[in-house]
Amino acid sequence: MKKGLLSYGFILWVILASAGAYLLWSKYAKLRFGIDLVGGTYITLDVGVEKAIQSNLEERLLSLKKNLKRNHVPEPVSAKIENGTLTLKFASPADVQAASPIIKTSLSELERDVQGNSFIVRFPASVEEQLKANAVESVRDVLDQRLNKHGTSEVLVATKGKRNIIIELPDVRDREKAKAMIGTPAMLEFKIVEKMSSSEDGLLEDTDGEIPEGLTVVPGIFEGGSGAVSRKHYLLPAYAELTGNHLVNAYAGIGSGTHGNEPVIHFKLSSAGAELFGELTSQNYGRNMAIVLDDEVICAPSIGQPIHGGEAYIHGRFTWDSAKDLAMMLKTGAFAAPVKFIEERDVKATLGEEAIRKGLRSCVIGLILLFLFSLYYYGMAGLFAFIALLFNMLLILLGLSWLNSTLTLPGIAGMVLTVGMAVDASILIYERIKEELSHGTSSFKAAVSEGFNGAMGVILDANITTFIVGVVLYNFGTGPIKGFAVTTMLGIVATLITGLFFLRSIFTFVLSYLGFERVKI
Repeated sequence: MKKGLLSYGFILWVILASAGAYLLWSKYAKLRFGIDLVGGTYITLDVGVEKAIQSNLEERLLSLKKNLKRNHVPEPVSAKIENGTLTLKFASPADVQAASPIIKTSLSELERDVQGNSFIVRFPASVEEQLKANAVESVRDVLDQRLNKHGTSEVLVATKGKRNIIIELPDVRDREKAKAMIGTPAMLEFKIVEKMSSSEDGLLEDTDGEIPEGLTVVPGIFEGGSGAVSRKHYLLPAYAELTGNHLVNAYAGIGSGTHGNEPVIHFKLSSAGAELFGELTSQNYGRNMAIVLDDEVICAPSIGQPIHGGEAYIHGRFTWDSAKDLAMMLKTGAFAAPVKFIEERDVKATLGEEAIRKGLRSCVIGLILLFLFSLYYYGMAGLFAFIALLFNMLLILLGLSWLNSTLTLPGIAGMVLTVGMAVDASILIYERIKEELSHGTSSFKAAVSEGFNGAMGVILDANITTFIVGVVLYNFGTGPIKGFAVTTMLGIVATLITGLFFLRSIFTFVLSYLGFERVKI
């Protein structure tokens, strides 16, 4: 009965190893390889940094108008942003003089110049360059979050020069798929509809064909009360007070009411965004609010009641997959400036097929030599250590598959490091067993037990300190460094499992169930 129970532990390990090997080499495996091993797609993006300057000036303009209104000072009759310059035109010199103190306070860090009835405002050159650099870094960060969702995908996203971003997508050959992975800018805006029509000319028939100052025309769709959908053009404010920058969360779900059976995007706004949303819906009861995504109206619902709390949903005839993708893009953030593709090319594996074959051949030769050395020096115990080493490697690969991580050359280096530590753990255990035997321990089984217990502290110390280094590399490193850290940490966990538990179960099975009194060590 006791022997039967003792066998269960080892049999469980065997079942686990068999299931792991099946999963790893079956269609369910998610093990991915880096661009240096399998090639992929290389993309260069150009960031429209000028738009970042314009957006910043738009935010300042909206804030300035609020301050002027709050202080009962006449607002400018027109405001124009062009080539990084904001021109505020007032009705008279008296209005300019009245607005001057507020403009100086609200736009204190900007250069200001008065020309007749106008204020000319621009950023200093040094500030403008910093804003452009920040825009490029912001876009890079958003792309990094989208493409490296869990921090283990090892998609290279890096800046190049003052306005370019390079992206390397491993094992992606379809360029359209590559563009879909990068996603849309996800610029979300909430604007009150001034007028809508089936054509742009219909919007401008009352203004002699010209777009009024401070307004813009945006195309989109409109869903009527019967559910019929038609293409529309909307006359909207040029600048939005409430944007996706106020989002704190977004996720796909199912709508309610008339949209109870369709996928929607639920969103939650920050406290400042919730306040703006409440004001916007309270002051425009009965009007339509256009929800604009990347310069297209995706829906324009009527405001039936004020919405407070900052939680609502967006509908737009999404599929479940498109709703999830869009929610992810909104959650990771919008681009601080628009981007365009300026280079797309295929990349072959940097190692080359021949180099990969040579690398695999060297690994096989190394394992064979290690196997022969283990048998020569430790006999049957060496065979046990080699089996534990193979199980160690299996656990590492399963961990990479489970994390959906990408294996690259630095990752392989991390595996080699931990394989060495796994062999070292077995050597420590075996040498400790030899010490116990030399001290006259009563039985081989007792020596094995004392050997594992005695070596445990040293093995834990060595592996935990290396694991801490892996944590630091993962948190502060990027790309390949993270890949090295992931495989190192997985390898250490696998080493502790195989060295302290799996290897011990082999000895227990052989000595207690198979009836061996001792094995060569």
